[in-house]
Amino acid sequence: MSDPPPPDPLQEETVSSERLYEGRIVSVRRDTQRLADGREAGREVVEHAPAVVILAFDEEGRIVFVRQWRSPAGRPLLELPAGGVEPGEDPRACAARELQEEAGLKPGSLEPLPSFYVAPGWATEYLYGFLARDCEPSRLPGDADERLVVERYTLGEAMDLIVAGEIEDAKSIICLQAVALRAVGALGAKVIRFYAGE
Repeated sequence: MSDPPPPDPLQEETVSSERLYEGRIVSVRRDTQRLADGREAGREVVEHAPAVVILAFDEEGRIVFVRQWRSPAGRPLLELPAGGVEPGEDPRACAARELQEEAGLKPGSLEPLPSFYVAPGWATEYLYGFLARDCEPSRLPGDADERLVVERYTLGEAMDLIVAGEIEDAKSIICLQAVALRAVGALGAKVIRFYAGE
């Protein structure tokens, strides 16, 4: 009979969980975790539903952005269209809906882009990225409390805006860089290998 495998040093077990706040968009809880070595540690967690972010090309090959007020930043930010997944809603359907609500475009196709946690150290929010092509005008009513200005830039212009610090939204930067890497293809892979020291 062999010995059981050693415990995973990264595994944590939730001992207790306390609800601190329940809001319309986010909720906050405090978890007590038992670490692999038996000690306990507190973890504060912001709960947020999954969301989508869409990088959409218009009929002229420009990327569609929205500029909107962001209270945590205290000013408007330039971002790709995005929004929350409704309970039971498929992320792909959500992406099509959000693009129609925010940018007035219906995607002909949606391809997956990277999906990722927004801030895994303290939040549950998970974002599904999509690339929208063959878009045609089609608008759905948006949220009553949202004020958006639609702007359009080429991929090159968007990358320049990142470098200039004019696009500061992480989800937008991640998706733009993913599409830029696709655009350079094998050259992009070669650049990555170079910086990896290969």
